[in-house]
Amino acid sequence: MFTGIVTDLGEVVAVEKRADDLRRLTIACSYDRAGIAEGTSIACNGICLTVVGTGSAEGRTWFAVDVAAETLAVTTARGWHRGTRLNLERALRIGDELGGHLVAGHVDGIAEVLARDDLPDMARLGLRAPTRLARFIAPKGSVALDGVSLTVNDVDGDRFTVLIIPHTLAVTAFAGLRAGDCVNLEVDLMARYAARLIEKP
Repeated sequence: MFTGIVTDLGEVVAVEKRADDLRRLTIACSYDRAGIAEGTSIACNGICLTVVGTGSAEGRTWFAVDVAAETLAVTTARGWHRGTRLNLERALRIGDELGGHLVAGHVDGIAEVLARDDLPDMARLGLRAPTRLARFIAPKGSVALDGVSLTVNDVDGDRFTVLIIPHTLAVTAFAGLRAGDCVNLEVDLMARYAARLIEKP
C-alpha cells in the first residue's frame, strides 16, 4: 500500500525488451541503495512494481523492475523510454504518516489531460476518465494520478478537474504535463467498495 505522497523523482535510464510482453526497466533515483531490497515494492507513476535488482552509477542509486503484459496494456508504462521522469514512492510501513489517501498501486486506467490552466504558482488540470471509471470520481473525493494523491474539484460526466499546488509541481513530474498527455489513474478504494455495496445482487 501507498499514500500518494511522492518521495522522489526518478528517471528511466534503460529499457530492455525481454520478450514481446516483458520489459526490464532501470530507474535512477536518490534513495539510499542500502534501503532498497530485492523483492520490495516501489510505486512508479502510481504502478506498484517489484524491485529485481539494485546498484549505483555516476553517484546515483538505480533499481530494476520488470513490467509485464497486463501492466503494459493498461498503463502508461508502455510509452516509458530512456529519460522518462517518474514519480516514486516507497511502500507504506506500519507507523508511517498517512499524508494522502490509501493507494494500492493498482492502476485502473488511463486519464487524458484535456487542458492545463497555469495560475500564479499553481496549475489546474482538466482530465477525462475512462467511462467505466467515471462513476467512482466525485467532487471532494480522492484520486491518484501518476501516483500522486489529489482532491477532485469538479466533475462533469467523465470529466474532472484537480488543482496542483506549488509544492506538488516542484517535487513531481507534473511540471511538464500538457494537454494531450496521459496519466495513470487509480480511483479511491473507498469509492470502489461503496459502489460494490450498493449494486443489486
